[in-house]
Order: sequence, then C-alpha cells, then structure tokens
Amino acid sequence: MADSDNAPTQLTAAPKGLRKAELVAIVAGLMTLNAMAIDIMLPALSQIAAATGLTAEGGAVDNRQQLIIFAYVLGFGAPQLVWGPVTDRFGRRAPLFIGLIGYIAVSLACVLINDFWVLLGARFLQGVFSSGARIVASAVMRDLFSGRAMASFMSLVMTIFMIVPIVAPSLGQVILMFAPWEAIFIWLGIWGAVMLAWTWFRLPETLPVPARRPLNMASAFGAYMSVLRSKVSFGYMCASGIVFGALFAFIASSEQVFRQVFDKGDTFAYWFAGVAGVMAIANFTNSRLVEKVGMRRISHTALIAFTTISAGLAISTMMFGENFVIFFPLFAIAFGCFGLIGSNFSALAMEPLGKIAGTASAAYGFATTLASAFIGAFIGSQFDGSTVPLMLGFAVLGTVSLIIVLITEKGRLFSTR
Repeated sequence: MADSDNAPTQLTAAPKGLRKAELVAIVAGLMTLNAMAIDIMLPALSQIAAATGLTAEGGAVDNRQQLIIFAYVLGFGAPQLVWGPVTDRFGRRAPLFIGLIGYIAVSLACVLINDFWVLLGARFLQGVFSSGARIVASAVMRDLFSGRAMASFMSLVMTIFMIVPIVAPSLGQVILMFAPWEAIFIWLGIWGAVMLAWTWFRLPETLPVPARRPLNMASAFGAYMSVLRSKVSFGYMCASGIVFGALFAFIASSEQVFRQVFDKGDTFAYWFAGVAGVMAIANFTNSRLVEKVGMRRISHTALIAFTTISAGLAISTMMFGENFVIFFPLFAIAFGCFGLIGSNFSALAMEPLGKIAGTASAAYGFATTLASAFIGAFIGSQFDGSTVPLMLGFAVLGTVSLIIVLITEKGRLFSTR
C-alpha cells in the first residue's frame, strides 16, 4: 500500500505543454468558484433579501437572509458523493464542463429571480454545480502527483486560494458601490466563464481510459468502502474534519472577537486579512519544505503547536484577562499552523487511493466539510464576550485530532516513511 510519503510518485510535473505555474493557477481558480460564491455575497445579503421580497413576510429578515449562504453550502456538500464516481467513470473534463456550464447558467438566472425562496433553490443548484468543479480540481491533483509532490503542489494552490477570503468581501462591497446586487451574480457568471474557457483550451484529460471505473452502485459502494478500509485515509480524514472545525468557528465568530472583545471597530477587515495572510505564508512555506522534510514531520509538529498555543491562550486569558498585544500574534501563528496541516493531511489521506482519486476526493471533501461545519458552528455559538470558549474549543479539537493521528500512526509521530 502506497501510504508512505517517501513513496515514488506517479507524476511530478504538469502535463506536456502546460507549465506547473499555470496548472497551479487553474486548480486554484476552480477551487475559488466555491469560496467566491460564499464570501462575495456577505456585503449584499440584506439587499438581496429585501429585493426578493423577504421583508414582506416580516420579522426575521436578519436571520433568514443567512439562508442565502446556507442553501449554497447545502448544495455543495452531499452531491460530492455523486460527482466522485462520475469523474472516475467519465474522466475529468466532461464532468468539469457540465459543472462549470451549470454554475454559469444558474449564476445568470439568479439575476432574474425576484422571489426569495426561488433564489434559495437556485443557490442550492449553484452549490451542486460548484461541487463538481471542486471534485475535479482535487482529482486532477491526485492524477498527476502523489506523496510529498502532491502536498507541495496543494500548498501552492492553497497559497493562491487563501487570497479569496481576503479580497472577496471587499470586491462585493465595491460592486455594490457602482451597481445593484444583481451585478454580483453576473460577476460569478463571468468568473465561471473564464474558468470554462481556460480549462477547455488548456487543461488536458488526466484520467486515461484504462484507469476508469464502471459507474454503478456496486462500484461506487466498493470505492467508498475502500476509503473507509484504508486506515491512513480514514484516520487523516477524521483528523482533518475535527481540527478544521476551528476554522469554521473562527469564521463564525471572528467579527465578534475583534469588534466586541478587542474593540477594533472598522479595522476588523485588516486583522482578519492578517490572519488569512499568515495562513497563506504557511501554505507557501509548506510547498517549499515538504518534499525535503516530509508530510508527517511538518503536519504533526504543526498540530501539536496549534493545540499548545490554543491551550496557552485560553489559560492566559482566564488568569490575566484579555490582552490583544499577546492574543493576536499567537492567534495568527496558531492559524498559520493550518497551512502546515491541511495540505499534508489531505495528501496523506489521498495517497493510498490513486486508482479512485475522484471518489476518494468526494468522500474526503464531503466528510471533512460536514464535520467541520457542524463542529465549528457549535464552538462559535458558545461565544460569551471573551475568547476563552473559542480557544478552549480549539485546544480540545487539536487534542482529539492528535489522538486520532496517534491511533492512525500506531503511536509513532514525525515518521519519514
């Protein structure tokens, strides 16, 4: 079984005629379809809700407008389990183009919708089509790379991807300064069209015909069982789903932390961008180090550091109170650890499953997203005006994830095998 991060790779370069830098940009661009569809919406939620008639039902606009985000996330989640086997049967290009065309069509259709509940249905479909592009992006990486080379490539992708949470809300606000909310959906359609043209002309098929699997219930079930039977894949999938609950918790409560706890007011966006920037730097650093140092050494060290810093911040705050000068740099470093954990855990989980990369990517994406979202929502809901519940939650998640890694690795951390 090829679960070693020292194992030979299938390929360690982009396909002929496509430079590695362009391949990184294409994969990152496909993954940003999802992040853009969420983050760019944030400044416009109240306008969209009012324009589509939600206020006519009265009373709960501020709460129900969040369904614009939730409907999309719901559509993005479960369909990954379908897209995976489809991409393993028909290759990467055809499902990708179906997903992109559907994403574009639904984005433009949203411009014409004037009913809130119909809009939610459209957003659900937008998530369904976006999940197809996400699955293909992950499968292409596993088709072309494995082991440390895959972790390095994925880190480069995530370095670019991390730009989106920084700029997308501001981009949405700029659009609203010059155009109505419908222009945001037009922008999403344009971005989808750019990715369609780019991949149509530049991204070759990465799954050869002899490697394709039949599409039937027995085959799909067998593929998903292979994911569960692989101790390495299942272990790192669970560890990722748990520790990345901290990321969702941060997204849910970051504004409260910076505005209410530390009274940072209108500078919130800058502090948020600072945390995201540290994560981007960590992803880039991982891409430069992982092939020399190894996935396990880097990710295990980062997980321990994340857990230790989180626990230390919680204890320090309980003993001495809130102190932004201490909190922010340590908090940013703790979140930088995700840049050293995420790509490596994902590569370790995918390593034994090269023959079913599409299905494996679907199972990994579905399980980790679902677990992280629920865990993060729970921790975020515990906010009580201080950072203590958040940091205690992070420390618990890091500890549980570390225990799972220890079980998966039979008690051996930092292995180079």
